Amino acid sequence: MVEGDDVPADHPRHDSLVTRHRIEAGVDAGITSKQGLIAEGRGEAFDYLLGERTLPSADDAARAAAAHLLLARHPVISVNGNAAALVPDELVALADAVGADLEVNLFNRTDERMQAIADHLREHGASEVKGLAADARIPGLSHDRATVDADGIADADVVLVPLEDGDRAAALADMGKVELVVDLNPLSRSAQVADVPIVDNILRAIPNVTDHARELADADRETLERIVADFDAEAALADAERAIRSGELA
Repeated sequence: MVEGDDVPADHPRHDSLVTRHRIEAGVDAGITSKQGLIAEGRGEAFDYLLGERTLPSADDAARAAAAHLLLARHPVISVNGNAAALVPDELVALADAVGADLEVNLFNRTDERMQAIADHLREHGASEVKGLAADARIPGLSHDRATVDADGIADADVVLVPLEDGDRAAALADMGKVELVVDLNPLSRSAQVADVPIVDNILRAIPNVTDHARELADADRETLERIVADFDAEAALADAERAIRSGELA
């Protein structure tokens, strides 16, 4: 059992407590870096300001993300330590639902962490995990997030980037890739450069994208393209910012 899953479902801070426990367990397992604890605290603050709920605009973004993934020639889901600790089952389920590759990509990259995360994802049902070949680079980045697989993120046309990843998000956009970003801060560079910014907690966002993907699995290409065309990223970001400024907590 993942630590934190015993938090009562009716606890008013359920998602927050589950997230904290899973990140702590991820650090203990060598999956999440200690810096990931800081990133989690920042995200938790924004989730609180959003009322710890999925906004209708975030649900629309999740649906648009699902449509993009279903339309993609080669969709890839990028996985960092926090994402692997928080939603491993959900990431595997989404990858299966849309035919996407899972690829580990880290800022604080070591061979041990890369292997630990890949093994962790396999333990949760992934049949293949990319990122260990490290035979390509994203142009314009001088740190280890530039290191990717040639047949993974480097070749992808659509990339889902869960959690903050600002400079790599900008670099992937410069490569012409469609970016789907999960980020609780609507003002972050990741969210601002995304084709589809999903301003929501990853615990809610990834299952939501999967649900939409399953619902749209039999949709024709025209329907999926219309969903993509109708989504307004700027409006979604503005709606999330309004929700934060309003102070109307759930």
